[in-house]
Amino acid sequence: MKKIEFKRRNIIMMIMASVVSAALCCTTLQAKEKVWHFDDIPTGKLPIGWKVDATNPGGDLASWQVVRDKSAPSSSQVLALTSINHNNAAAFNLCWTDSISFLDGEIEVKFKASTGSVDQGGGVIWRVLDAENYYIARFNPLEDNFRLYSVKNGTRRELAGASVSLPAGEWHTLKIVQKGDRYAGYLNGKKYLEGRDDTFLKRGGAGLWSKADAVTSFDDFSVKTK
Repeated sequence: MKKIEFKRRNIIMMIMASVVSAALCCTTLQAKEKVWHFDDIPTGKLPIGWKVDATNPGGDLASWQVVRDKSAPSSSQVLALTSINHNNAAAFNLCWTDSISFLDGEIEVKFKASTGSVDQGGGVIWRVLDAENYYIARFNPLEDNFRLYSVKNGTRRELAGASVSLPAGEWHTLKIVQKGDRYAGYLNGKKYLEGRDDTFLKRGGAGLWSKADAVTSFDDFSVKTK
């Protein structure tokens, strides 16, 4: 009887261990999401852990800050590029954070193109190693196109593009889905871009992007990692 009871106890312990292990595995596999609505940030400031940067600056950095916007998709505050501060048509204006580590998952943002004669609009950057190395997906209402690029050592290379016409001055949603070397790009819920690239296969930061004199506002920036 003692042997039977001992075996029964061992079987129960093994089952419990399996359940705990499975639970831990599921927890590990669950996606983690970080969302910035910018509504809890004082106006004139940046979210904690964010920084202003530039690729090929050739002058002063652009000014980025949280501002009030009555048209904001959620509540009344957004993160906006408010002043260009340079005349460099080749400059990429960045506002990003390395407080998150993104490899695979989804990045989404709402954006509104305000002004710009050389360029308009903007988008997101991910797997950011530094100001010279990252991926970009952006929409430009002046050119009526949606494109995805890699920027390596400061040089931009187009990976995918689609002709899309959306009005400036209105809010639109841009989303990127990344898994390994595969990517997909969406505008307002519709997939326009899809492909593969292995330029950057390491974890990196994420953030926002505009080019040249494009003044753009952003809201509800979310990063979901897997």
